[in-house]
Amino acid sequence: MEEQTIINALILGIVEGLTEFIPVSSTGHILLLGHFLDFESTGKTFEVLIQLGAILAILTVYAARLWNLAMALPSDGKSRRFVFGIFLAFLPAAVIGVMAHGFIKTVLFESPALICTTLLVGGIILLWVDRLPLKPRYTDVMDYPLSLCFKIGLFQCLAMVPGVSRSGSTIAGSLLMGTDKRSAAEFSFFLAMPTMAGAFAYDLYKNRDVLSMNDAVIITIGFIASFVAGVFVVKGLLNFVTRHGFAPFAWWRIIVGLLGFMGLYYLG
Repeated sequence: MEEQTIINALILGIVEGLTEFIPVSSTGHILLLGHFLDFESTGKTFEVLIQLGAILAILTVYAARLWNLAMALPSDGKSRRFVFGIFLAFLPAAVIGVMAHGFIKTVLFESPALICTTLLVGGIILLWVDRLPLKPRYTDVMDYPLSLCFKIGLFQCLAMVPGVSRSGSTIAGSLLMGTDKRSAAEFSFFLAMPTMAGAFAYDLYKNRDVLSMNDAVIITIGFIASFVAGVFVVKGLLNFVTRHGFAPFAWWRIIVGLLGFMGLYYLG
């Protein structure tokens, strides 16, 4: 295995961890960066499987809260409703992800110009939503109605298109439907767990016969880098969003989208 491949896997893993939970599209970033690094993974599995590191990052940071939630399930109706709400929000993406898996991996994942476009458009939309004079009705994820959870799940399906951003689509949808910024980001955290775990398991199953030992090594490198970077983001994101909103991420998307188009024009 070439040293450059290992370095690229490390870089892409760090980028995955830094961008997974913020509304900038981690998949869009690593696909676009991978394009310019000439990084190719078997069946585009690396880009999906390293999300396990981000999953473990959020499980680590939220371990105590998840444990308390699990202990409360037998006796607390509010906790049971919240868990069911997460399940409802997860369902639409699970169904569409299975049905459109081949198209997503072979067409959408191979379209860097589309990624640049969705980064740009998504940034403009996020900037618009962040500046709306919205009056939140829901400030605690535990109080989200089941109907709201399901609708947020529908918004998450937009992220099947790389560059849209799973967290960005769920957060923007949540804000438009009456949540505050902090709880919208937190609900996106919880929804990420089953969504990314499901994507990881299904992609591993679909590609189990074509992965080699070299693939396993670079995926492991990316996974570890994603985990370390993800822990730092999860720990600080909610406070950052509370103070600054989502405008910084919107501008970041716009800048990356424009730079991506410039790179495609001059470098191909």
